[in-house]
Amino acid sequence: MSTLVIPRKIMARQHEIYADYLREIDRHLADLVAGRATEMFEIRDFAGLLCLHPTHLSNTIKLVAGHAPCHDYQLRILAVAQGLLRDTDQPVAAIAATLTYDPANFTKFFKRFAGGCTPKQYREQVRAEQRELVAEAEVLTKKTELLTIR
Repeated sequence: MSTLVIPRKIMARQHEIYADYLREIDRHLADLVAGRATEMFEIRDFAGLLCLHPTHLSNTIKLVAGHAPCHDYQLRILAVAQGLLRDTDQPVAAIAATLTYDPANFTKFFKRFAGGCTPKQYREQVRAEQRELVAEAEVLTKKTELLTIR
């Protein structure tokens, strides 16, 4: 059985396509958060931006990354959602709308990709961890002050 050897030039181009795809995802999600975009792109939209056929983009990403293009897209949407939940006080429904989801579907999406945790639970966990860190810092500050006084 013979194996197919893919020339380095082709492999380099495939990695370039994958990197460009990831950059376009990040750019699009930044546009959504900033309000410069109002609709969530689909894989075919990214293919159009990269001047590629959607099937070619999908096959290239599967070859380079070992998974479908939607995998990276979903993980990056999740990361943006987590950032918004962590760093803002926007209601979950507003974050869902920013990312072009209705609140129910956003919660389903979030639970699926965040290990069964709802957006509200995630926010509460993060806030509890932040309060705990602040409390630990205050204890350390008091201990340092006591040692300095002695």
